[in-house]
Amino acid sequence: MIAISILIYVLGVRPVVEATKKAGEEIVLKKKVVSKYESYLHNRKAVEESLDRTVKQYAEIQERLLPGETPQLGAANLQEIVKRLSEKNGIGIRSFRILEPKEIDSYRKVSVQIEFNPTNSMLSLGQFIHDIENQGKELMISEMDLLVMNIRMPNNIQGSLVVSGLMKGTKTKEKGKKG
Repeated sequence: MIAISILIYVLGVRPVVEATKKAGEEIVLKKKVVSKYESYLHNRKAVEESLDRTVKQYAEIQERLLPGETPQLGAANLQEIVKRLSEKNGIGIRSFRILEPKEIDSYRKVSVQIEFNPTNSMLSLGQFIHDIENQGKELMISEMDLLVMNIRMPNNIQGSLVVSGLMKGTKTKEKGKKG
């Protein structure tokens, strides 16, 4: 009799009690998930507005990046921008040299070293530097080396600049392929 009671308890009652307990825990978890989704539904408008703002910010950031799929194309675009700005400000470019690109988080930093001919207008050089850093793309001057030809008459300046720009990096494409 005791053996039958133990057998009924082990095979019948205990599994039912454990299943009930497990079902209760699942119900609590599912209620939490449902309440979370209900809060999303109640805040749907705010979430959609936040998503729209994020999409617009992303588009604005993408507009400021250098175009091109490869570092060479990005560097060519950067070189063209610098050339156009130098012509606008009357700065004669002696040479361009494309530097090695660097990966920075999800961006690629493309740099071009330029050497410019002696210029006697500090105003046009200052305007050239200002135009580089404040035009439509995300450009910066990462290095600057200026040389004054005659210290007594510091009106003739020549030198070199390293102008860098950001473009889409390879890490964002890898994430897109994985996900």
